[in-house]
Parts: sequence; structure tokens; C-alpha cells
Amino acid sequence: MEHVHVEKDASVAVFGLGAVGLAVIQGAKEAGAKQIFAVDINPKKFDMAKQLGATECINSAELGDKSITSVLIEKSQTGWGIDNTFDCTGITAVMRNALECSHRGWGKCCIIGVAASGHEISTRPFNLIIGRQWMGTAFGGFKTRDDVPKLVERQMAGTLNIDHFITHNFKGVAGTLEAIEALHGGDCLRAVVEY
Repeated sequence: MEHVHVEKDASVAVFGLGAVGLAVIQGAKEAGAKQIFAVDINPKKFDMAKQLGATECINSAELGDKSITSVLIEKSQTGWGIDNTFDCTGITAVMRNALECSHRGWGKCCIIGVAASGHEISTRPFNLIIGRQWMGTAFGGFKTRDDVPKLVERQMAGTLNIDHFITHNFKGVAGTLEAIEALHGGDCLRAVVEY
């Protein structure tokens, strides 16, 4: 299975700034992406996105008559689209936007977010005929047996920072419900409950 490989100086757009989207931004920066657009409707998430490498944050709910697709194409390095786009929302309309703002000829759009059961994605065939690629991934293409130990080693060595993903801590059995509420509240990336 081919995966999206972000090249040095590429442009990237990440839709959805939960823990997965922020991890994509972190990876894009590590790969050397030149433009990293962070797209979300919750501006509270923009500070963290910038800290992790986003070069510009866009609130797609505040674009007025413009579509997020046209805004990103306009802001792209070539004026023809974004090299690599990632949907981390699970919203099928956003998946389509992510594809349609990817670069004509070589743009790759990776679907990471999980849509609700029974939902379908669609686009005009022309969007694929002109060279865009639509693909999905499970666990970022990592093979658990081989790759997870490498990630653990990087974290232990201090070359992969993940501490920023734990935004809330709770204690005891009652903390479990508090953690679930925090996760649904929009301010929590990951919660740790100590028993």
C-alpha cells in the first residue's frame, strides 16, 4: 500500500486539529514541509497547531462566500493546489474538500478520519483523472510489531515529543467519566486517568 510521503519544501493542508491532525502537522514539519495549513472550526486549537509547525491556521467557518478549497488553492505555492492534504475529521464533506484542494497532476489526499457508519464519499471523476490521488491509511501505515517499538525508542531518546498530546489528567474511577466529558468538550486532546 502506498502512503503519503511529504517531501521537503512541500505544501500540506491538515483538516481537523485533534490529536491525529496535530500529529500530522508535527510529522509534516519534521519532513521539511514549507507551507503547513491547519484547518479547523475551533480557533482554540490554533496555538498548539502553530507550536507544532503550522505556518497558517484557517477557520473554515469564517470564510463567508469563499470555499475552503478555493482559499487553499489560492494560498498554495503554485496556485494549483496543495501537494499533500489530510482529512482528520471523519466528515465526508471535508474529505471531498481535502481532495479537491490537492494539487492538479500530483496532489495526494489521505483520509485518516473515520466517517460514521453508512456514510459515503463522492467527487467528480475529473478530480481524479487530472492526477489527484485519494487514499486512506490505518495507523499511518505503521506496522505495530515493527514500527511501534521504533516510535517508543524515539520517544524515550527524546527525539519524538508526545507530551503535548496529554492535556488533561484525572484520578480514580470518577475520573473516567470526567475524562470522557473532557474529550467531548473540544479542549482535550488526550486524557490520562490514574486509578
